[in-house]
Amino acid sequence: MKPQTHQPLPTRPDLSRPGLTAFFNICDKWGLTSEEARVLLGRPARSTYYRWKRTRTGALSDDVLERISYVLGIYRSLHIHFVAPAQADGWIKRANAAPLFAGSSALDRMVGGQVADLYVVRQYLDAQRGWG
Repeated sequence: MKPQTHQPLPTRPDLSRPGLTAFFNICDKWGLTSEEARVLLGRPARSTYYRWKRTRTGALSDDVLERISYVLGIYRSLHIHFVAPAQADGWIKRANAAPLFAGSSALDRMVGGQVADLYVVRQYLDAQRGWG
């Protein structure tokens, strides 16, 4: 039996470009302001945020990578749940009567600034699809 070979796990620099590219593409589709996007990333310094946006490179902490991962998961979940891309992308800004949102939008919850705010929105969407 041939021993299984494992690919090395990607390093943070390997994840930076694809992660930042996907994140900023989603922000464009959602129509987020720079300040909203910056909060989703954990409020990096404005100069850092704009460098990331311009170059799509930089040393990303585990916290920033986790935040990007939640945003990607939220985006993916919405595009599975809704057939029309415009409906999926508009959902985060619409008022929501679910107890988690209490009439506010998911974006209002997401820009609370804590990584847990992203987690609970992701968890809510997974539960709505029966994955939670």
